Amino acid sequence: MTTWMPQASAPERVPRGAPPDGDGVAIGGGPVVVDAYIDFQCPFCKQFEETAGPALDRLVASGLATVVFHPMAFLDRLSTDHYSSRASASSGCAADGGRFVPYARALFAAQPPEGGPGLTDEELVDVGDSVGLADPAFARCVVARTYLDWSAYVTFTAGRRGVAATPTVLVDRAPVPANPRAITTAVTALSR
Repeated sequence: MTTWMPQASAPERVPRGAPPDGDGVAIGGGPVVVDAYIDFQCPFCKQFEETAGPALDRLVASGLATVVFHPMAFLDRLSTDHYSSRASASSGCAADGGRFVPYARALFAAQPPEGGPGLTDEELVDVGDSVGLADPAFARCVVARTYLDWSAYVTFTAGRRGVAATPTVLVDRAPVPANPRAITTAVTALSR
């Protein structure tokens, strides 16, 4: 099994929608940047997605914000098969297919418990199929673990920026509580 190794430089290949530094997937084009550091194995991140996801969608749809998701492999140590790394890498494949957000939501809905195996690569492909990623290129990308180095880079970069827990949210580089009200208030204040 391939495992991620932290690295300081950007990988040669980053997913579609990656910001200039390559350490995430940017959604939207608004002037205020919301950075959301998540881990697909993190139960608090699942809760964050369920509560804050609709607010993030509204901020993007209104043109107020660009949301940069940073899918980390922070919780690999709580999995027997490096699930956080593999799920993060598969989300890069979903970004290439233009379906990062629906795929991320589906991964959280299918979240395995901490401390055991995660979804298999084949199950990660099935999750993609359930959100419209039926192109064989997506399956090949997931099974080949194309973005495993990218996942490691996202995790390394987050650590270098002082992110020590997930979910962590920054609005215009300032930390805010990971809840919809705090995020919306911060974005609205910066949009005036």
